[in-house]
Amino acid sequence: MKFLADQDVYAATISFLAGLGHDVVTAKLLGLARAEDSELLRIAHEQGRIFVTRDRDFGALVFVLGHGPGVVCLRVLPSTQVSVHAELARVLGMYTEETLRSSFAIIEPGRHRLRKLTP
Repeated sequence: MKFLADQDVYAATISFLAGLGHDVVTAKLLGLARAEDSELLRIAHEQGRIFVTRDRDFGALVFVLGHGPGVVCLRVLPSTQVSVHAELARVLGMYTEETLRSSFAIIEPGRHRLRKLTP
């Protein structure tokens, strides 16, 4: 799967996704460290990437816009990283890239929620 990681995503999570064989680029690598949230979503959508963030505000934004890329929101702290990574791996195995590209997913220790975005 292809991901665009927000600036707030832990380096360990980026390495975890890359270690699973996923194509992960960061906002910083693309020169977007200070970009507006809507710009980050636009770039992810244009590049066919799922946006990964820890920022809960993206939920409101994608549902207000009514379109855009799929978003994976990680509710993770350094102390819960292992359990969130385990749940993230489970989610990536359960759902197709197409499903995740059209959904807002919240990943927490030991559980997740998925909500479809309107086309």
